[in-house]
Amino acid sequence: MEGIGIFMNKIIENIRKLKQIKGAIFDLDGTLLDSMGVWSDVDRIFFARRGMEVPEDFIRTIAPLGFSASAKYTINRFQLKEKEEDIVAEWQELAREAYAKQVKLKPYAKEYLEMLKKQNVSLAAATASDNALFEPCLIHNGIFDYFDTIVTVRDVTRGKGFPDIYYLAAEKIGLFPENCAVFEDILKGIEGAKIGGFLAIGVEDLHSAFEKEFILEYADIYIKSWKELLEEELKSSKFT
Repeated sequence: MEGIGIFMNKIIENIRKLKQIKGAIFDLDGTLLDSMGVWSDVDRIFFARRGMEVPEDFIRTIAPLGFSASAKYTINRFQLKEKEEDIVAEWQELAREAYAKQVKLKPYAKEYLEMLKKQNVSLAAATASDNALFEPCLIHNGIFDYFDTIVTVRDVTRGKGFPDIYYLAAEKIGLFPENCAVFEDILKGIEGAKIGGFLAIGVEDLHSAFEKEFILEYADIYIKSWKELLEEELKSSKFT
């Protein structure tokens, strides 16, 4: 019972820290955007064109990487006689229409962003996606202008298993890591945020269910829905 008490105290302390942040850094795919199903379809079509099935570990292996690094990995692993830029172009073409017209925000994500804006919290996005995909998606969902800055893994040397992209996002909004929270749906993102000294919030997504146990272990807070954070704020406001 003592261990449960310590665990609960830790959660309460981390929620208190979340309410005091000055900056929030969000992953996009799988965190704010309900988009990971698009990539399952893209991978299925890509491999089918080459007479292969999608390996079980493929999505989770490339998730922390940008397009170029993912293409390089794919070429090396499957010994493809293709150019990186051609593979990237194929992936983007397969995904472009879905991002521009179909991909939606996760429930209550917009409301949570709006709440933070009202509290004068600076907002940043840190993504492994490409501008040509996420910009039209954020625009058609009405949140593109919510962000003070958007950085991608192409802007840094290392991928999301490291804190580089989160450091850059924090720098661009003029804050130190200890004043920011990072919201991620994958383990590598949580690990990178924790290494960097950020408050790390795990966001549940069906496509990262295979590593949920580890995200729960490493994340400072774990949510199944953005509604949870809105309700926590509403509950707190009743006592202030």
